[in-house]
Amino acid sequence: MADHMPPVLLEACVVLGASSDKLREVSQAINNNGTPEHLLLEPEVLHVLVPLFVSRPPAGSEAVRSHGKKRRSFLRKKKEQPPPAAATPIQAGGSEDVSVPKDIDLMALPQLCFPGGLQVTNEQKDEQFHFLVFTDVFGNKTHGVVMQCYRPILEGTSVFQNGAGSSKFSQLFSAYSFCVISKYPYFTALKDCLSCLLIQLKTCLLSDMEERVKEFAAKLALVPIPPPGQLHLMFTLGPLTIVLPSREDKDHPAIDLDLHLPFFFFRPQQLLQGLSCLLQEQRVVLFSADWARLTLVAESFLLFLQPYVPVLARGMLDFLMAPTAFLMGCHLSHLEEVATETDDLVLINIDNGSVSTSCSETVDLPEIPLAAADCFTKRCQTLQINFDLYQCHHASCTDISEQRAQRRAWQHDLNVDIQRITLELMVNIFRDVSSHLNYEHRVFNSEEFLKTREPAEQLFYKNVLETHIFHLFLKDRLNRKMDNFARMELSTRSEMQRMKAMVEVPRRPTMQEIQARRKCSIIESKMSKRLGMSLPNLGDDRTLSFQRNSLLTRITVSDPALRTPPKPARVFKLPDFPVSLSFHSVQSYYSELIQQLGKAIFSVQNENSTLLARFYYLRGFINTLCWRRLDALGDFQNLYKTDTAIFPTQLVTWLVDSLHRDERQQAEKRPELKRLILKVKTENEKLSVQPDDHVKKFELPRKHLHQEEFVRCVQECGIVNDVATIHRLFDAFTNGQTKQVDPELFRVFYTFWKEMEAEAQDFNLPSEVIDHLDNSECVYKLSSCVKTSHGVGQIAMTQKRLILLTVGRQSFLEITKFRDIQEVKIASAAFLLVRIPSLRIKTSSRLEVFEANLKTETELWNLVVKEMWAGRKMADQHKDPQYMTQALTNVLLMDAVMGCLQTQRPIIAASKLAYFDKIKHEVPMMVPKTTSETLKHKINPSLDLAEPQTVHVLLYTPGQLTCKDSEGEMNPKLWVALGGGKVVVFDAASWSMLQDCIQVGASQLHCMLGLVQGQVWIGSQDSVIYIIDTHSMSCNKQLTEHRHEVTGLTVDPRDKHNRTAFPSQATYSCSCDGTILQWDTVSLKVKQQFHLSCDRLSSIQIYNGTLWGCCGDAIVELKKNGNPQRRMALPDDIRSMPSSFSSFIVIPERGQLWTGCADSGELCLWHTNNHRRPFKRISLPGSSGVTCMIRVKDQIWVGCRGQSGIGGQCDGQLRSQVLVMDAESHTVAKELQAHSDSIQTLCSAEDRYVLSGSACRDGKIAIWKVE
Repeated sequence: MADHMPPVLLEACVVLGASSDKLREVSQAINNNGTPEHLLLEPEVLHVLVPLFVSRPPAGSEAVRSHGKKRRSFLRKKKEQPPPAAATPIQAGGSEDVSVPKDIDLMALPQLCFPGGLQVTNEQKDEQFHFLVFTDVFGNKTHGVVMQCYRPILEGTSVFQNGAGSSKFSQLFSAYSFCVISKYPYFTALKDCLSCLLIQLKTCLLSDMEERVKEFAAKLALVPIPPPGQLHLMFTLGPLTIVLPSREDKDHPAIDLDLHLPFFFFRPQQLLQGLSCLLQEQRVVLFSADWARLTLVAESFLLFLQPYVPVLARGMLDFLMAPTAFLMGCHLSHLEEVATETDDLVLINIDNGSVSTSCSETVDLPEIPLAAADCFTKRCQTLQINFDLYQCHHASCTDISEQRAQRRAWQHDLNVDIQRITLELMVNIFRDVSSHLNYEHRVFNSEEFLKTREPAEQLFYKNVLETHIFHLFLKDRLNRKMDNFARMELSTRSEMQRMKAMVEVPRRPTMQEIQARRKCSIIESKMSKRLGMSLPNLGDDRTLSFQRNSLLTRITVSDPALRTPPKPARVFKLPDFPVSLSFHSVQSYYSELIQQLGKAIFSVQNENSTLLARFYYLRGFINTLCWRRLDALGDFQNLYKTDTAIFPTQLVTWLVDSLHRDERQQAEKRPELKRLILKVKTENEKLSVQPDDHVKKFELPRKHLHQEEFVRCVQECGIVNDVATIHRLFDAFTNGQTKQVDPELFRVFYTFWKEMEAEAQDFNLPSEVIDHLDNSECVYKLSSCVKTSHGVGQIAMTQKRLILLTVGRQSFLEITKFRDIQEVKIASAAFLLVRIPSLRIKTSSRLEVFEANLKTETELWNLVVKEMWAGRKMADQHKDPQYMTQALTNVLLMDAVMGCLQTQRPIIAASKLAYFDKIKHEVPMMVPKTTSETLKHKINPSLDLAEPQTVHVLLYTPGQLTCKDSEGEMNPKLWVALGGGKVVVFDAASWSMLQDCIQVGASQLHCMLGLVQGQVWIGSQDSVIYIIDTHSMSCNKQLTEHRHEVTGLTVDPRDKHNRTAFPSQATYSCSCDGTILQWDTVSLKVKQQFHLSCDRLSSIQIYNGTLWGCCGDAIVELKKNGNPQRRMALPDDIRSMPSSFSSFIVIPERGQLWTGCADSGELCLWHTNNHRRPFKRISLPGSSGVTCMIRVKDQIWVGCRGQSGIGGQCDGQLRSQVLVMDAESHTVAKELQAHSDSIQTLCSAEDRYVLSGSACRDGKIAIWKVE
């Protein structure tokens, strides 16, 4: 159980000093030779104290074994001891059969606790503290705080042995160390604890010393560690009140030290030097004359970097010869010795704030990029790191507890500011890494990333990219980990970066970026002049890219993003420690603690689910300590409804496995425990599949590529991600020959593509052009200098238009916008005695035809302009901008194919990529007028995926733009459920993507529901209801009461506007087995449960307080007790088919029930007020089945499956439609066609818009206007 035990503050308490034999020898030597000034002795471990410290009751009660069989009471060594090297408590005679905790190395501890040696002096010295961190080979850390104090030596005794000493030796003092070891980095709290012990040690008799230390350690063993989140723990250890701050989350350590200490010793430039060395995994050694500074400064450095081994005693200098990266600490007196004997070390002198190497007075290592360093330096200047300055305008504190509380609050706020600044530094350094990742194949294109860096910074990034810590960073990015880095990176993106993230187009500089670059280059031109700037492709692209990146970094990281106030924390005070340490006293202490936690749970039951989860977590741990297994499991079960992020999986698994037969029988009678045990058992029975967390560097292929391998390589190198497009590119390269691509051809293609990107950085556009074009426009293609009907110049293509850059006059002419083109054709122009190929473009914006003598480029430009024209036309007709971005990608691929193929007619291969122009000629693409007028926009939720995904469920949640607090101000959101438990979130005001992936389980999602508490409920095929917090966009709650897949969720619409302090809505869920649950949405408890007998319950809805269910072969109206009141059965002719009801709508005021069947192209209209009146059939044109229905105003919107069936490639042919029915006339008011696959879901946006989502051959969302 030791590996799964609830965390407590104390791991062990160790007392170290000189053995009684050594002290006896010293006393004899002094008696004979006189008193020396100081004498060094060999330190030894005198005592080890490990929990549990209580006396065991008779019969070895199982409750006492709650800390495991390897825990034991205070251990005292015999007077006759083995040699120091083997002096461990295990070998001490007369002790219990016990072992020291495996993470504590008693062999090394004496030297670490006496790093300067154990001294015997002739005067009393002040107490000293220093700090330890032990890191094992797996990176696990154990922390220690050491108090070293001096006590007088009495003849023939040690400090813990009572006896009468001679006053002759009363002026001789020996050092003793008290080391408190903990799994958790509570440096300040443990120092406070040892300070309290010091008071007792100074006043107690020697005969009481042993008992006092034992009581001290026993009390600390009763202190639990606070759970992750905003709940701190407080306890009193006379005379101080001590606070244990909680961790931010499970992935971060607790911070209980002064993070501003390095700012006292180093200027920002030296701090940046040190951080740069750590990021490059250099071997770093800290030096100081004060042992305490070493660990505190090192921990401050590494809280956001990497693990380390902190302090080295004099006898451990050989560790500095280790070839691996490390951060260690040494006494300042060893500086010259270390610098002389060891090469390639970075030496940081804390006392004078200098950074050097063992070979030089300076550090010849690449520095942190300039823009990030400048921003960090400016932020550091805003820090208020002096408490006295902060306190000078406040009244003096007359109470030490109040003063300590003020100091803690100030330190906490300062630590938060420092963490934000250092996090911002990391974001500024690594912001662009995600742009060079391929998530599907887990590839990082390091070469392309390095090319975008400023030349002066490339060596820094090259070193960092090869480190282990950067490899771990890449794993987190590829796993889409939503940590602090990801949150800050997302929140500080510029508007342009957000726009670029919305469309999958090759990287090119926008007009806005070119303008910003030019302004930046004017300001910095004198500083950054370099030879050869006018020559093409000599690295200018990298310089300009850096200037763009650094400028945007400065612009986008704003103070408001850094000044978000931290969440307020709640402090929970533990009961006073028991006077006696007997078993019954300790159990009474735990009982009182459980009682207090119960009161705390009751007080926040309906107010704060996050805080409630922390109280459940803490009470579950205390119940585990008391061996109350079932109560502990009950508390942990409640975490599903409050915060699953802190669920202790290992401990719960251990508890379930350790249940006795009678406990299992009791658990079977408690439904919530029965569900938990079943869930744990199911999870354990699953094959343990290791997550795929490898990271690959992109490498060009070395062997011939078949189609599947070709797709992977193209995706990995970041050229294009869409599989259908890559298949067309493969056909272009193979051109009907052997179906494989030569690796040399792929290398030439890749090189040509990257050269095209680099050349785009060098386009020298006149200022008039930049001012005329939109900020988001980019130049993607530039022709040679040619003769045209408007003079000589170069034709430039953006994603919106063609322009002519005339030679000599530095002016330009807009040839046409793509949407204005009427005709494009190849002609020939007379030149002397020959005819030169030319391109003619007829446009609606000009009367004359534009002609350009493009010569050998004519055929390619003909393909390019026609493809862009077709893409623009489709984008306008379908209100879908992705058609244009896809056409642009096709055009750039054509250009690359033409540039790298050495065949006689490469234009034939390039024409295979003219996808939209081909569709325009093969299939009439005119969108019906009704569809065009009603369709507002289309969006693609599968933008970053290789292939379109089915849109299973859509949910619109309204915004909260009138909230008093800024955190509550939110735009409306569109929630999209894709396959495999993936949820994508759009801003419904701008239709921009807010979250590209919120993972809720791994199964298909069936239904979603928005509640006024800022929650989105999602029903899954895995029988769980997942709850997403709309503010944090995280899924930390689950409802696990259903046993089968959850198919429906509904809320009484009469409660939707209930905005009281604690609103509770009538909310229901159903599963396919017919179970229906009514929920209390505040407490998340089941209020009512009933069962509906049917083959499959596919959905439920509530109208005027009456519940209706869709049971496949019938629509059932339910009474309040859940019993069926009436059934509308499937019509006989449809019943004979393998069909079932798929959806229904009730209109109570009209007495209507509208039903649709999955395999029937008609609706059935039932009259709920007249049971004898036969139902009416309404035929649906062009439909083979109904998939979904919603009511909007007085209309019924019906999602259908097209009659043409589903199959073959998506060629743009419209196969499915949305029908708008008039509820009064029972007729089809509109036929809307916008999807090329069956429509899966419909949702309404405040009755102003209707959104439809389709299956995977289309995979898009259409936004329709409601009239």
